[in-house]
Amino acid sequence: MLELINCSFKVSEPGGELDIVDNVSLTIDSDKFVVITGPNGGGKSTLARLIMGIEKPTSGKIIFDGTDITDMSVTERAKLGLGYAFQQPPRFKGLTVRRLLSLAHGSELPEDECCTYLTNVGLCSKDYLNREVDSSLSGGELKRIEIATLMARELKLAIYDEPEAGIDLWSFAMLVGSFKAISRNRHKSVIIISHQERIMKLADEIIVIADGKISKRGTREEIYPGLLGEFSENCGFGGKEEAVNE
Repeated sequence: MLELINCSFKVSEPGGELDIVDNVSLTIDSDKFVVITGPNGGGKSTLARLIMGIEKPTSGKIIFDGTDITDMSVTERAKLGLGYAFQQPPRFKGLTVRRLLSLAHGSELPEDECCTYLTNVGLCSKDYLNREVDSSLSGGELKRIEIATLMARELKLAIYDEPEAGIDLWSFAMLVGSFKAISRNRHKSVIIISHQERIMKLADEIIVIADGKISKRGTREEIYPGLLGEFSENCGFGGKEEAVNE
């Protein structure tokens, strides 16, 4: 179980401090599929980075499975079973996909297991096992490989930050298929930062973040219908989160 208690994140600006995340408290139970959504610049991705330890809260606490992880590093949180997929996954020249999967798993993976993880994200495994994780891969391929690496880990909480960003429609369709499989077969909590309707439809729970605060929270059935027109009206809205290169 993940618990955020009065978490805030502020940045200094010439005119004073800017609240990116403003006194957020929430609990996410184990084995839940949660989508965090809301207007651009509302604080969604910053909240995800606070959970993973990429940023540290200005105030408040973060508790994971009963342990206070507020001051823990990314590495320490990873050892507890937290994993994070970036909006723009890093590339590693000289590192093969098979080696990356083994590193994520923590030990050498047999070829058939590597193939299974790649197949689960819609990639033809034989074509990718020995490819380098470099600029020869498209954005969609890289995203799916990163999802496969999170699947290869024994995670308690997987966080995906806008997995649909910058990929083509075909790759997005494959990503949705991957998340459907995760939703059906999960044995862990999943948090996805997303604006996409097809991803929101998979959620057990939807949390709407706006102006650094939780503006709505509930089951998919409670929240999703009211978002359809609202997000159309606010399309392209930008805000505070852009101030920290969101």
